[in-house]
Amino acid sequence: MTTSHSRRQTNPMPERTVLERFPAGGPRGSWPAEEYAAVQRAQGRPDARVVMDLGSDQFLVITETK
Repeated sequence: MTTSHSRRQTNPMPERTVLERFPAGGPRGSWPAEEYAAVQRAQGRPDARVVMDLGSDQFLVITETK
């Protein structure tokens, strides 16, 4: 007996653009990546956000590329 499996088409992950990189070991109480993302949002990039890149131990400020 054979069965047929249908593969669901999923939307690929949206492409992301890295606007800036910040080292994870910044001074205590300092959030330069969050501050940079806030400036980007104020300047018209409402989707600017901070993510952690564990491989490089950096915070990345990214936007979705459309």
